[in-house]
Amino acid sequence: MTEYAPNVIPFRPEPAEVKAAEQAVIGAALLDPVQIPALAAQLGDPGAFYHPAHETIWRAITRMADGERPVDPVLLAGVLRSQGDLGRIGGPGYLHTCVEATPTAANGDYYAEIVRIAAERRRIGTATSRLAHMAMAGEDQEALDAVRTAALSVLADLASGETWLDPVPLGSHGALPTFPVRALPGWVGKYVEAVAEFTQTPADMAATMSLAALATAAGGRVNVEIRPGWREQSNLYLVCAMPPASRKSDVFALLTGPVYRVEDELRAEARARIIEAETAKDAALAEVEALMAKARKNPDLDRAHLVAEISAARMLADEIVVPPSPRLTLSGDITPETVTHQLGVHRCLAALSPEGDLFDSIVGRYSSKPNLGVFLQAHKGERLQSDRITREQPTVDKPALTIGVTPQPAVLQELGAAPGARDRGLLARFLYSLPPSNLGYRKIRTTPIPEPAATTYDVRLSALLRALTALEEPVTVKLTEAADLAVEKLQEKFEVQLRPDEPLAHIKDWAGKLVGHIARIAVLLHLADHVAGDWRAPVEAATVDRAAEIAEYYTAHTLAVFDLIAADPATEDAHALLQWLQRPKKGGSHRTHIKAHDAVASSRRFKKVADVEPALDLLEQHGFLRSDQAGPTGQRGRPQAVTYRVHPSIGTPVDGEEAR
Repeated sequence: MTEYAPNVIPFRPEPAEVKAAEQAVIGAALLDPVQIPALAAQLGDPGAFYHPAHETIWRAITRMADGERPVDPVLLAGVLRSQGDLGRIGGPGYLHTCVEATPTAANGDYYAEIVRIAAERRRIGTATSRLAHMAMAGEDQEALDAVRTAALSVLADLASGETWLDPVPLGSHGALPTFPVRALPGWVGKYVEAVAEFTQTPADMAATMSLAALATAAGGRVNVEIRPGWREQSNLYLVCAMPPASRKSDVFALLTGPVYRVEDELRAEARARIIEAETAKDAALAEVEALMAKARKNPDLDRAHLVAEISAARMLADEIVVPPSPRLTLSGDITPETVTHQLGVHRCLAALSPEGDLFDSIVGRYSSKPNLGVFLQAHKGERLQSDRITREQPTVDKPALTIGVTPQPAVLQELGAAPGARDRGLLARFLYSLPPSNLGYRKIRTTPIPEPAATTYDVRLSALLRALTALEEPVTVKLTEAADLAVEKLQEKFEVQLRPDEPLAHIKDWAGKLVGHIARIAVLLHLADHVAGDWRAPVEAATVDRAAEIAEYYTAHTLAVFDLIAADPATEDAHALLQWLQRPKKGGSHRTHIKAHDAVASSRRFKKVADVEPALDLLEQHGFLRSDQAGPTGQRGRPQAVTYRVHPSIGTPVDGEEAR
């Protein structure tokens, strides 16, 4: 499976009939598995598929067929799920989409020919474009000789029908699922889709920020009780990583606008009360000062009576509490110290930003080491105790911080490298979105956001903000019995996926909090569904199912993010193998073919062939290696070892793969 970086599209979009043909090849294989060997032979390299999701599906189909396993949509979905690829290809529903898109399985060879020809066209286009670039860049005879040598090699490859494409750097991912907007409340989903269309940005970004806006309203004010003894707050840590020039600020402003407007209105409404309280307190303190002055000037007065009078006046002054100016969000220089102090004053807050400046503070860029404590405690609602809070309130019970940011992907790598970020559980508290960029493929003239959609979003989010910020004490919403059972099934499902060699095994810290996150998302959806109704009613099972669908999306993207920051052992092993392949052998030549046992011998980190196979598979998926199918050895039950051909460019580091 050749996977592409989220912000890179290596080719111009293929015509729609090519995508339809790719779907039809998959559909024909699922409808008539007998055709699979012939279709595989006709296509040749699985890289003939333009769409990474289709290549992933096809590789799984051919592996099943090679192993003489039955092939159908249900069994294929199980294989893809076990590989951790089901969410990345669009879920089990997409397999049925391919079947439904197949006019007739009898024409499978015709569809495969369309796919093969399109792939050949891309190979020729890529090869000639590369040569043209080399020719224009060459300034001396040596450079021209290099171009000539490369041209002869390319022509030989084209004559053999095989061309190597540029490898995709490790940590890159393709066909991640798009955000399931249908799972959002109707009024939120309509606005998210309208914003995405108007700004020509992935709906993922608007959807993630809509959840951040809902969590700003509810976080710490409404809790959800899954079952007795298990409660979750409703605040979330959300991050949607996008490259520069992705219109992050525009989307951010459109989705969070009502939050800031309501915050300003609450401050304006509270101003008179604050001034009145300040005046009363100043007057009471002035009375205390007057009595103190009287005592200093008249030492002969009854001292016991005067002390009692001053004490009573001071107690009266202390009883006058000046309410803080209402605050929903953090602004300005957001440091761990300011977050701690402001939570001490307001308890429930949100750190919202279209950039990643918050992470600068988290990773300790402005201090000697990261200060993670407040961010860990304020996610769970653990008691905050610090001399940095306030003298009047040295501790805070149930603090709730919501985070909603849209940094650049590189910021996530910095966060992952911060001391303690993984070990202490900070990375595990975030829900990650890593959508592709639309840059280069955006429409110039777009549809304005419909006024009804914008007005409804503004009115309902504002109503939710006002209703929940007016609560004097946090409210707990329970689940229906059916919803509790739905959560139990999710627990059973994810528990299995935490086992060794299962999809979530290498992110147990994050996956261990997944069901809790589903409960938090479910209560947010519930609140948004019932803005004008009884939101204190129990959360229904259908709402939990919608939250689980959203969590499935974040799970696929989180796997990509953890690969990006090299949290996957297979990725780390693949980096080590790549460094070995880049080093020349004795005599100066580079390896052109390897076998698994060669890779085992390359490093002490590998003890047996099974240890190195995940890394070899990953390098093959990213285009650094190609495996030649092994033939029979003539010895019963013993297949021949697979030979891997090494990418011709492997002798010089590929961008992003320099020795680490």
